[in-house]
Amino acid sequence: MTQKKKVKKQILIYEKDKNVLKFLKSFFRTNDVYSAMFLKRDKDNLRKQLAKMRPGALIVSSPDGLQHMSPTEVDCPVIATVSTNVTDGIRSVVKSDIEYYLLSPFHKEELEHKLKLVTEEKSWIENLYKEKKDLEGIVDLLSLISSTINPQQVLYLMVKKISEMIKVTRCSMISIDVEDQRYASVISTSESPEVTNLKIDLQKYPEIKKVLLLKKPVVVKNASRNPIMKEVRDVIESIGIRSLLVIPVFFRDEIIGTLLLRASRSENPFTKREIRLCTAIANASANVLYNAFLYNKIEKEKTVFEKLAVTDFLTGIYNIRYFYNRLEEEFSRAGRYNTPLSCIMVDIDYFKKINDTYGHRIGDIVLREFAQLVKGYTRKSDIFARYGGEEFIMLLPQTSSAGALHEAERIRKAVKENHFKALKGESEITVSIGIASSPDEKIKTPDDLITLADNALFTAKNKGRDQVVIYPAL
Repeated sequence: MTQKKKVKKQILIYEKDKNVLKFLKSFFRTNDVYSAMFLKRDKDNLRKQLAKMRPGALIVSSPDGLQHMSPTEVDCPVIATVSTNVTDGIRSVVKSDIEYYLLSPFHKEELEHKLKLVTEEKSWIENLYKEKKDLEGIVDLLSLISSTINPQQVLYLMVKKISEMIKVTRCSMISIDVEDQRYASVISTSESPEVTNLKIDLQKYPEIKKVLLLKKPVVVKNASRNPIMKEVRDVIESIGIRSLLVIPVFFRDEIIGTLLLRASRSENPFTKREIRLCTAIANASANVLYNAFLYNKIEKEKTVFEKLAVTDFLTGIYNIRYFYNRLEEEFSRAGRYNTPLSCIMVDIDYFKKINDTYGHRIGDIVLREFAQLVKGYTRKSDIFARYGGEEFIMLLPQTSSAGALHEAERIRKAVKENHFKALKGESEITVSIGIASSPDEKIKTPDDLITLADNALFTAKNKGRDQVVIYPAL
């Protein structure tokens, strides 16, 4: 039987730089997941193709390619390439509100990572919309708690109502990990709306383990005599629990949770009517519990995406997009409160020699180790980011030029004295550093602060490297 060929995700390319095109063609030629369509440099053709197709992503050069389009009007993720004019290219990326970009020199692993991110994020957003529609349907199912569609709030109202109707000491909704049934999580309990995602060891809950084994409700009429509770009898008795009821919650024939009721009454602990009622509610809560799981999963994924959006792929520190956003805030704050603001530009001396001698893979490891080393010398208030290639940038709020000089010298000495593991101590690394600080009559905009720090860095490199230069000179 012939295996069905997997359809590749199509990526549109709008690029003119020969070196970038060579890199992209080499990447897509051997890629099994994505296929590329290279467009001619014609903005009308670009708009036509974007309207005609629904590509997985668009790769476009910055700043020249971005001038032919409005990213906000493009119905697909955009990845910008910055190959020559790094400063103008990055500014164009930030002003166009593009989250993903590639800086020269380009690496196949980084492009693969960015494409995976943008296509997964697109799919995540589409799924989120569908899941939102599912959550809205919960209201129709549970009219008694129709005041909210937040699944955790729905579950709390549910267990609270059950505890009032059946008069139990505690009613809890437990989420079961299908892959690892050693542990579970208390998603909601009638005791407090604040208790959510409380991890529990199922060794201490033999009644729940019994339900997972039998896949049917378990009633413990007398906890002090029932053999199921033998291992935890002392604990149960000490808190006054006499009887328990555990109802499995199924979703697509799989137990995803349990409804757990604990009561202090020992005679006629749970009537048939109460068991039927709880079973019916447990069945009705399946979608709610599943959506609570999805809700928590979405929140976690959202946090991950937010972190990835501000993090440089290679070094793990902030990317330049995040830096520019913070720069605007800190520059405005410094002007409003008349406080100093310093910018430090750091460049690894002769980094090309490291790449030529040891290869780009070792060079990348050195960049990552360097970034983490410098990060260890930054204060909580500082913003440290990768500017491009082997160049890094740091913003120091409420710091004068003298304070910035002190911090820069600490960094310079720390780098020089550090033995980089990737180089096995065979090569010493030094840095050149440029500093600019406001207030200064020549610094009227955030870009002025960066430009003057860059000028100071250029001077440091021309004066022999491995030194710090302040603009203007002290």
